[in-house]
Amino acid sequence: MSSTETVISPKHFIELNAIEWQQMAPGVRRKIMTYDEKMMMVRVEFETGGIGTLHQHYHVQVTNVESGVFEVEIDGLKKILRSGDVFHVPSNLLHGAVCLEAGVLIDVFTPMREDFIV
Repeated sequence: MSSTETVISPKHFIELNAIEWQQMAPGVRRKIMTYDEKMMMVRVEFETGGIGTLHQHYHVQVTNVESGVFEVEIDGLKKILRSGDVFHVPSNLLHGAVCLEAGVLIDVFTPMREDFIV
């Protein structure tokens, strides 16, 4: 093997059921799926009425609505998003979400969220 080849190991494959849930708020829990210093993927499950409170961070965030219906707010603009929709949050913009129908958001951050690692 040359020095430019990448070695794939079992840690490159992430199984959903092998990761513990972390309770974030009433009706909101997450699983940190994978990360390195440049990127992080997080699965966030919401019950109807669950709230991702308005917040901001220097990380760039892209979120896929895997399922459910959410009212998403970014920099004062609100939009109803459903399964298959995506939203993009540039660095330091105030954003949050309210779950209108139970569902799952898949968040990707760059760089990784150091504050999520306990």
